[in-house]
Amino acid sequence: MIGVTVLGSTGSVGVSTLDVLARHRDRFRVVALTANRDSERLAEQCRLHHPRVAVMVDPAAARALAERLADMPDPPQIWSGVAGLEQVAAMPETQYVMAAIVGAAGLPPVLAAARAGKRLLLANKEALVVAGALLMEALAQSGAEILPIDSEHNAIFQCLPPNFGEGLPSVGVERILLTASGGPFRQWPAEQLAAVTPEQACAHPTWAMGRKISVDSATMMNKGLEVIEACWLFGTDTSRVQVVVHPQSVIHSLVQYQDGSVLAQLGNPDMRTPIAHALGWPRRLAAGVTALDLFQVGRLDFEAPDLARFPCLDLAFQAARQGGTAPAILNAANEVAVAAFLERRIDFPGIAAIVDQTLATLPIESVEGCDLDFLLDVDRRARAHAEQMTGRQVN
Repeated sequence: MIGVTVLGSTGSVGVSTLDVLARHRDRFRVVALTANRDSERLAEQCRLHHPRVAVMVDPAAARALAERLADMPDPPQIWSGVAGLEQVAAMPETQYVMAAIVGAAGLPPVLAAARAGKRLLLANKEALVVAGALLMEALAQSGAEILPIDSEHNAIFQCLPPNFGEGLPSVGVERILLTASGGPFRQWPAEQLAAVTPEQACAHPTWAMGRKISVDSATMMNKGLEVIEACWLFGTDTSRVQVVVHPQSVIHSLVQYQDGSVLAQLGNPDMRTPIAHALGWPRRLAAGVTALDLFQVGRLDFEAPDLARFPCLDLAFQAARQGGTAPAILNAANEVAVAAFLERRIDFPGIAAIVDQTLATLPIESVEGCDLDFLLDVDRRARAHAEQMTGRQVN
């Protein structure tokens, strides 16, 4: 039995992970589940999956969880705080860690899992965007393995040869083609984007996602962050990564080879596919996903991204090329700007404006030899600057 810890089990990726795990109870056992504040949903999950430990980041929510599970015959141990997340990520009983906590809050447990030599199923973008050098160093030192859960990076992983770590040119790879749906505003005139509402931005045409990531998809910042991730995951730079808008979201990404071949991974847009792939790799596991019907799909369209309509994508490419702390600043400013947009304090184009100005104002520093505290301080300073731009006072 393989022990699995799910960080962020009440979010969409966490829920999908538990669905896949429940289909293979003979192969996997749930060791730990974690959430931020949703004690009601985590209590339901504990009753269904019987983890040994449950962690609530918020101490009050941990007390609420204990009350909800008081009548359970064999309740899990209940821990709280970031320290609790780090502990369950490194537990000896755990072999696989699903990292599905959104935002910089996921960094400490991701690093803890990497340092403890776990198989890291990475759905947390910030781990690589903010702390890519630190995470890759931890993986190299411990011998841990990383399998990407983002559908695009998982698709690329599936299309690359097993020895891609020797360097993409040496294994014949010309470039990575990262697909993007284009979001709900792909065909909107740029002058109308100032009128976009949070409800419209969260109505993704093909994927069911949380509000923050839905807005990131609408601005195409999500794809920009994925470009930065791809560079770390596959040992390359932006010169070998191209974004291709593919509105059907059937081809999840492609790899172009020097001999003219292009390999693609196709499937219905369902996160259980990459989750099952990473859990079972190198085997294949049933995921409960409906098989792709090409006759129903009918056609596949492709177009270049419009960087004038989606400046966040261009800003992410710039940050990737700058390196150092630029990606961390980009990510922090974007999180603040998206939150302000969802609270109707800024308009939709204001997201890119805040990110752009924050990147232009704060110094870009080297991350060579840095630690997590340094990166979290960069994150804090970038957030404070972005908050001031939204009009909110920062103490």
